[in-house]
Amino acid sequence: MQLDIFKPKAPPLFGLDISSSSVKMVEIVDAGKGVYRVERYIIEPLPREAVVDGNINNLEAVTEAVKRGWKRLATRTKHVAMAVPSGAVITKKIIVQAGLREEELEVQVETEANQYIPFALEEVNLDFQTVGPAPSSPEEQEVLIAATRKEKVEDRVAVAEASGLKATVMDVESYAQQAALAMVVGQLPNGGKDQNIAVVDIGANVMQVSVLRNDQSVYAREQAFGGNQLTADIQNRYGMTLEEAENAKRSGGLPDDFEAEVLRPFMENLSIEVQRALQFFFTSTQFNSVDHILLAGGSAVIPGLDEAVSTRTQVNTLVANPFATMQTSPRIQLKRLMVDAPSLIVACGLAMRRFDPV
Repeated sequence: MQLDIFKPKAPPLFGLDISSSSVKMVEIVDAGKGVYRVERYIIEPLPREAVVDGNINNLEAVTEAVKRGWKRLATRTKHVAMAVPSGAVITKKIIVQAGLREEELEVQVETEANQYIPFALEEVNLDFQTVGPAPSSPEEQEVLIAATRKEKVEDRVAVAEASGLKATVMDVESYAQQAALAMVVGQLPNGGKDQNIAVVDIGANVMQVSVLRNDQSVYAREQAFGGNQLTADIQNRYGMTLEEAENAKRSGGLPDDFEAEVLRPFMENLSIEVQRALQFFFTSTQFNSVDHILLAGGSAVIPGLDEAVSTRTQVNTLVANPFATMQTSPRIQLKRLMVDAPSLIVACGLAMRRFDPV
């Protein structure tokens, strides 16, 4: 099977994002006049350790969660766009002669891939996309190569198939995220043009920081800090089990001192981690400023977190909501969607693959 990272597909599909804590599904439809409508979405929790570092450890548990989620989603659409974790994908831009035929380009890509990919080519799914003319010479073109180990793709395809679904697009999480964030960036002053936009995605265990400039990623880094830290803090402070702490974090009902003693220190630590990430960015690139910070991931919606990060970094900070300019179907609770939006960014980007030009 080709890793169809870039190839557009025709049938209606929805986005299916498998993260370490949950399965997320988003279906977006064309409402006409260039407006999109969020038709339906769900977040289905996963058992702990079912997915670790992007690897599906427990195929059965993940399949069961996808089946439950699809039932709750209540759609007749069975085609899905999925993504492999960015860390599992090797990408490389190469320069080739302009005007090559598809077959010639494939040969060239395979030859180049042999140099850059530390696995035998039969062990990987390889795909490529022409980016455009090479900056140095109009006689040459830039081509983006993407490769991932076959099992990363096969595990996700297996989950879809075992759930009665069909994976028609396999993307990369970072590209899906960028597609969704383009809609957020478009709302910034001057459409975010020529600005450095730091995206801070706070997952369960890892905080991923990337910096976008004119729709291109100019920097990416991971830091070992995530929402599970807050769960652990609740657990230690109030003598709860892991499950009790996780439930209390989501549904509230914690003692009166929770905000002052647990939540504020967590937000402060998270803000310091963001500040550190920006320092790494400044010292390892030619840039020395960031214009905006976009918060994504499950912890992004903690009330006041955007202010805490903004105060610490002195940078305008927003909670990323790619659905802000979209319509919503009557079955969606808008208030709930606002809370869930930062967790749904990859799923939203995948759902947008439905509108790729065929």
